[in-house]
Order: sequence, then C-alpha cells, then structure tokens
Amino acid sequence: MPADWDLATDARPDRLLALYPGALYKNRFGTVVVRREGVAYEITTFRSEHEYEDHRRPTRVEFGRSIEDDLARRDFTINAMAWGRRPDEDAPTLIDPFGGARDVGQRLLRAVGDPHERFEEDALRMIRAVRLAATLDATIEAATLEAIRAHAGLAAHLSGERVATELEKLLDAPRPSVGLRLMDETHLLDVVFPELAAQRGIPQDKAPGEDLLDHSIRSVDAAPADRPIVRLAALLHDVGKPSTLSDGHFHGHDAVGAEIATEILRRLRMPRAIAERVALLVRHHMFTYEPSWGDAAIRRFIRRIGAHALEELFELREADNVGSGLAPESFGLTELRARVRSQLADRVVLERSDLAIDGDDIISELGADPGPALGRVLDELLERVIADPALNDRPTLLVLAQELLDEDG
Repeated sequence: MPADWDLATDARPDRLLALYPGALYKNRFGTVVVRREGVAYEITTFRSEHEYEDHRRPTRVEFGRSIEDDLARRDFTINAMAWGRRPDEDAPTLIDPFGGARDVGQRLLRAVGDPHERFEEDALRMIRAVRLAATLDATIEAATLEAIRAHAGLAAHLSGERVATELEKLLDAPRPSVGLRLMDETHLLDVVFPELAAQRGIPQDKAPGEDLLDHSIRSVDAAPADRPIVRLAALLHDVGKPSTLSDGHFHGHDAVGAEIATEILRRLRMPRAIAERVALLVRHHMFTYEPSWGDAAIRRFIRRIGAHALEELFELREADNVGSGLAPESFGLTELRARVRSQLADRVVLERSDLAIDGDDIISELGADPGPALGRVLDELLERVIADPALNDRPTLLVLAQELLDEDG
C-alpha cells in the first residue's frame, strides 16, 4: 500500500474550511490541513500552474475545474493518476488521462505532455526522473530522456536542498548506479556535481576499460544500502583525484578530497554532522595495515580514526575494493577488523577521559598550574598508556606526571 496519498477536490479552500471546523489554510496553492485522530491530512483544490519562475516554482496558480486539469500539471504519467468518484458516478474509478497505468506496467517514465515544457517549468523533474529510474528499476522514455539532455543546464537554477533530497533518495536505491549513469549520460552530472564529472576519462589501474568515474559509481553500488553515510562517502571518496593527478599518481588526494567533499555537502546544505562524518571517511579511506603491527599500533589506529567511525570506514574500504575489482576483504581488512574488535572489547585507553587521573588530580596532588603545559603532560601520559595499558594506574601516572613536569620546568 502507498505510504502517502495526495488528496484533491474541486471544493475551494473557503468551502473546505467551512466543512471542516478547525482546519487550517496552509498556503497560497490551495492546500488546507485537516486533522483527524491525530493525523494531518492535506487537501488541495484542483489547480493549474502558470509562468514558472527560475525553472523552479510557479509564480501564479489558478484553481482548476476538473481532476484532469490537476493531473495535467504533474511531472510523469505514473504520477498523473487519481482514484475517486465523480459527482455523477456511483463508485470510485481510476482516472488515468495520460496512460500512467500502462507506463507503470511497462516500468516506463514518460513526461506528461511535452517533456520540454515540463522540464522548463521545474528543472528538478530531470533529477527526479533519473532518481525514479533507479528506485523503480524503470526506463526513461526516449523523448523524455532527450529532453533531459537538451535542458540539463537548467539544473543550475536548483537549490542545494532540493538536489540533496533527490540525491538521498537516489543513494537509497538498490543500484544507485542506474541513476548516476543517467546523470552522466545526460550531462546533469556536469551541472549538479561537476567535481564528479571531472573524473570522466581519468584512467585507473583497476577494472579494465573503466575510468575513475566508473570506479566511483561501482563503489557506491557496493556500499551497504542501509548505510547512507557510507554510500555518500563512496560517491565522494575520490573527488580529490582529478586535481592531484601528477605523473600517473594522485598524491594527497584523500586530504584534498575531504576538503572538496565538505564544500560539495555545504553547497547541498547537508547537516554539518553528516558533512563531518563523510569528510572524515574520505580523509582516511587510504589507510594501510601491516600484520606486523603490534597492539599499540592498533590502539593508535583506533584513536586516529575514532572508535565511532571505524565500522563505516571499513565498509567504505570494502566498497572501494569492490569498485576496484577486488575482493571486499582485500589488504588484510578481515584481520584488522578482528584486532580492532578485540582491543575495543578490552576497553583499552583511547582518550584522556580514560586515564586513571585527570588535570584536577595533577593540580591538587602535584601543584601544577592550569595551562598548555598541563595539557601536554596529559597527552604524553595518554601516549604512554596507549603503548602500555598496564601504566594506567593512579600512583604510577602521578609519578610519571611529576617527571614530565620536572622535564618541562
């Protein structure tokens, strides 16, 4: 069953307000909100739209007289159907003036009426088309697809928030690659994500015959569908490569990529917490592991990344491996994961707060002064305990702290 219904009527807003005491007139587009049993229902008067502004929103809305008028302003035929009863009918019927049911059966995305007009009205419909192709496993009808190619440049008028909403839905698809490749083929990618389009044609010594953009797209598909942060990081993990390519190498592309990813997500008005998580994953996705590492090295690795981000980073590396034509667990990932898990299970010291003493103890017991020197002592104590957890004992740490204070003084 659908999770969301659009309710429409030929009754004008003032009539709806009279019929439903306590209802609210929501906006100038003829939407009235009616609450029943704790649920808010939005009912909109039939309407037709005119004179779209900036290829994003209508400047003027007129109330329509029929459901056909209302459906004619929709984007695609599969969204231009209604179920209801006309005043002269005894039972509700499917109202499908544009062949939406047929297109649903064929998994075909077709614009309502002239696709050029639909995309000139609202450029977001082009991005919605490629997103729906991925989420519904549908094909975009030839004339509709050609109109997207012709009007891709109009996507420059879209706000970051609207693009981000569609991107989030696209990355939730079983295979986001379907929509991402359509964005590439229609040049929407050049307009909305030029940093990704810049990967086109850059060679990779990975999957034969594929370029850097192919690798990124394959990596997105390989990331877990229920991990949106990881899929977003997979999409952006190599955005630093085009600008760092020199002599066949991508020196420092991970650090540069983290900065570019942050700027992209800022442009999309993504929440700062999401941007920071993605940037951290991009910055560290080139981590290395050697079986010769001691346990202290494992603890330093955990501290550098942050225990909260490790699983997402491992999932990104798995996706990156698959995108490179390798087994997910390549580069010792399985062993590293197990060793990290073992250290975390032992509740090892990783932060200052895990130490057996804190700054107040050093001040009260050793007479130290607050300030940068005290912070350096605590950092050094943390490093020593990471190297040897047996040192995390109050008397031992106070002795070590005194030695460090004497050295610093």
